[in-house]
Amino acid sequence: MSLLSLIAVFLIEQLQPLDYRRVVEAPLAAWGDLVEARCNAGEATHGAVAWGLAVFLPVALVWALYAFLHSLSPILAWLLNVGVLYLTMGFRQFSHHFTEIQEALRLDDLPRARQLLGEWQGRAADGLGAQEIARLSIEAALAASHRHVFAVLLWFILLPGPCGAVLYRMATVIGLRWAAKNTGEETDFSAFSRRVLGIIEWLPSRATASVFAIVGNFEDAVYCWRTQGAEWADSSLGIVLASGAGALGVQLGRPLAEDVEVAEHAELGLGDPPDVDFMQSGVGLVWRATVLWLLLLFLLWLASLAG
Repeated sequence: MSLLSLIAVFLIEQLQPLDYRRVVEAPLAAWGDLVEARCNAGEATHGAVAWGLAVFLPVALVWALYAFLHSLSPILAWLLNVGVLYLTMGFRQFSHHFTEIQEALRLDDLPRARQLLGEWQGRAADGLGAQEIARLSIEAALAASHRHVFAVLLWFILLPGPCGAVLYRMATVIGLRWAAKNTGEETDFSAFSRRVLGIIEWLPSRATASVFAIVGNFEDAVYCWRTQGAEWADSSLGIVLASGAGALGVQLGRPLAEDVEVAEHAELGLGDPPDVDFMQSGVGLVWRATVLWLLLLFLLWLASLAG
C-alpha cells in the first residue's frame, strides 16, 4: 500500500501542484501560534504540554481516523494515505523554483535569478553572483528534497498509516517556528520541541545522507559527512548537505560576498565551486535517490507478499 500511495501522489502532484506555503505551512504555523498563545505562561515545561497538544494530539486523531477507515475498507484507508502524503511531501515544493533559477543562470540573467531565489527563500538576494546563486540553490534543493520527500517517506514507512508523515511535517513546521519566535527569551518555550525535532530528524538525515552517498561519489560523500556535517549550525541538515556536496563533488557552504546579508556557514564538500552545471547534477542526484527509495519500497513489498 505504501508504494502505491507514493506512486499515486507523484502522479497527482505532476497534474495538480500544491501551493505548500498557503495550504499547509501557513495553517500549521497559525495552529502553532494559537497553541503557544494558550500555553506559554513563562515556564519552559509549558513547551512540552504545548507540543503534545499541537503535534501529538493531531497525530493521534489521524491514527484513529485511519484505523476507522481501514475497518470499513482498505481502499478508504489508502485514499487517506494518498491525501495526507499529497499535503506533506512533494518535489514541486522546490523543483520548479530550482529549474527556473537554473534556466535564468544559463541565459546569464542574474537579476531574474536573484529575484527567483529571493522569492523561493523569502529573503533578499541582491548582490549575489552566479556562483553564490548556484550554491544557495543547490543547498536549498538538497535540504528541501530531504524535508519534503525522503524524511517524510521514511516516517511514513515507520509508523502506521499516514501518522509518520503527519508527525514529521507538524513537528518540523511548528518546531522551527517556535524556535524562531523564542530566540533570546529568558524562558525557552521551544526547548522541548527542538529536542524532539532533533530526535525525529536523527534517522531520516542519516538515511538521506546514505542514499546520496550510494547514488553519488560514495567515498567523498562519506568523508564529508563524517568530517564536515557536524560543523553546520543544524547538524542534522549539515549531514545531508555535506553528503550531498561530497556526492556531487562540489563546494558548498562557503562564505558569501561581504555585502550580502546571508548567514555564513562552514565549508562543505570537495571539488569545484558551484555553477549551473552542478545544479543539473544536483537534479540527477535527487532523482537517482528517489528511484533508489522506490526500489527499496518495491523490494519490501515483494518480501511482504512472500511472507
